[in-house]
Amino acid sequence: SYVVYGILANGATTVMYEGAPNWPAEDRFWEIVDKYQVTIFYTAPTAIRAFMKWGEKFPKKHSLASLRLLGTVGEPINPEAWIWYHTVIGRKNCPIVDTWWQTETGAIMLAPLPGAISTKPGSATRPLPGVVPQIVDKDGAEVTDGAGGFLVLREPWPSMLRTIYGNDDRFRAQYWSQVEGAYFTGDGARVDEDGYYWIMGRVDDVINISGHRLGTMEVESALVSHPKVAEAAVVGRPDEIKGESIAAFVTLESEYEPSDALMKELQAHVVKEIGAIARPDFMRFTEALPKTRSGKIMRRLLRDIAAGREAQGDTTTLEDHSILDKLRGKDS
Repeated sequence: SYVVYGILANGATTVMYEGAPNWPAEDRFWEIVDKYQVTIFYTAPTAIRAFMKWGEKFPKKHSLASLRLLGTVGEPINPEAWIWYHTVIGRKNCPIVDTWWQTETGAIMLAPLPGAISTKPGSATRPLPGVVPQIVDKDGAEVTDGAGGFLVLREPWPSMLRTIYGNDDRFRAQYWSQVEGAYFTGDGARVDEDGYYWIMGRVDDVINISGHRLGTMEVESALVSHPKVAEAAVVGRPDEIKGESIAAFVTLESEYEPSDALMKELQAHVVKEIGAIARPDFMRFTEALPKTRSGKIMRRLLRDIAAGREAQGDTTTLEDHSILDKLRGKDS
């Protein structure tokens, strides 16, 4: 949609690149931007955090003056990555459009209108005209006062899906059975006092610790805000007492080495940023995180590793199987 037919339908030109963003060097994307005078750059937060780890020297080798708009998609973006993206890539001149949507919605649903809606780092801001989202609890009642809940859509929209091909029963069960009269997105979110939406991640990525619901993105953002951390992924881990506990997989900036002292330092940092409830009980340092070829962290695989299970399900989209093998090897 945003690579081919959406662009062509609007008479625009698209630049597609298939390959690693760090080959033959870590400035591959920025070289392409300057070469083809790209005006709009759209990528995933995971990729932005990788750029941060590689350092500012690579984008600073290039002008990037053709860019006028930056977009982010695929998962919630932590405020630190948003600010880096705006400052280093956009040179503080490009609005950032943090978009929330799904393949199933057929179009962007939550996003700022560039230049018209004030942005907040980490928020998808407001619904587009005609889109009616709501945050509800497990019983379908609206949640207020900034509390987290399930993101649903209460009214139809022009590009909504009509079925899953050949499987109407699954379509009804997946999207329409959880909350009566609403489309169930499968994402957790909250709304702040200004009516801005903050996506917490997939419902599977919301951890229930002794009855307290905590979005994994909140903990990841706290970890990444530490100057020694380049990237982090957080998942829930079964816990006999609390129901679930927090497991963190952490990639450090290149000049730092893993140690028990650093692990305690990071745990204390999370407590300081969020509170004791968010302290990771399990932390593993890793050189890289398992990601799809499009840059999304495969948290499903990390949940299996944290729980001591063999990785289950499809791994064909995994970019580098050696990362998963290394993480498994440390478990054995």
